[in-house]
Amino acid sequence: MGSLSDVVALEQTIVMHSPIGPLTLVSDGSYLLELRFGGDMQGVSDTSMESQGPSWCPILQQARSELAEYFKGSLMEFSVPYKMRGTPFQQRVWRALCDVPYGTTCSYSELAARIGSPQGARAVGLALGRNPLAIVVPCHRVIGANGSLTGFGGGVETKRLLLEHENRYLNPDRPSRVQRI
Repeated sequence: MGSLSDVVALEQTIVMHSPIGPLTLVSDGSYLLELRFGGDMQGVSDTSMESQGPSWCPILQQARSELAEYFKGSLMEFSVPYKMRGTPFQQRVWRALCDVPYGTTCSYSELAARIGSPQGARAVGLALGRNPLAIVVPCHRVIGANGSLTGFGGGVETKRLLLEHENRYLNPDRPSRVQRI
C-alpha cells in the first residue's frame, strides 16, 4: 500500500493564443513543465481560462501572464517556476541557454564552448531540440555559426519572428535585426 508521498501530481494543460500561434502550457501544479508550439484552439478564447475560477492552476496563470507581457515587449526574463526533465548534459545546455540575453544570439558552437564541450555543437543542437520550455528557456536565441536561422521546434519562421520581436523591443529606435553576442 502506497503513502501520500507516492501520489503523482496530475498535470494540467492549457492552450493560449499568442502572436505566433497557439501555445500549449503544461504544469504539475508546482512547476511549469512544458511550453510547446501549437495546440487545439477549438473552444478556447482569451477569457476561457479566467472563467475557470479559483481552482485554476496558479502556475499556468503566471506563465500565461508572463508570456502576454513578453509578447507586449515589457518582459525580458521569465520568473515562473519551472522544472525541466533531461539528461545531465541537456540540463547543462539549458542552464547555459538561460544566460543568453534577451535580444541577442549565440551559435551552437559558442554555447558548446560555454559548457566546456567545445566540440559539442551537434550535441548542443540535439539538447536544444529536446528543450521542453520553448521561449521561457530561449532556444530561439541560438543560431548557426554563419548567422543562419537553423533548426527550431516551432519552425524557422517562428524563430525569426521571436528574434525580431526581442530585437524590436530591445532597440526600439533601430530597424529590427538580429544581434550577436
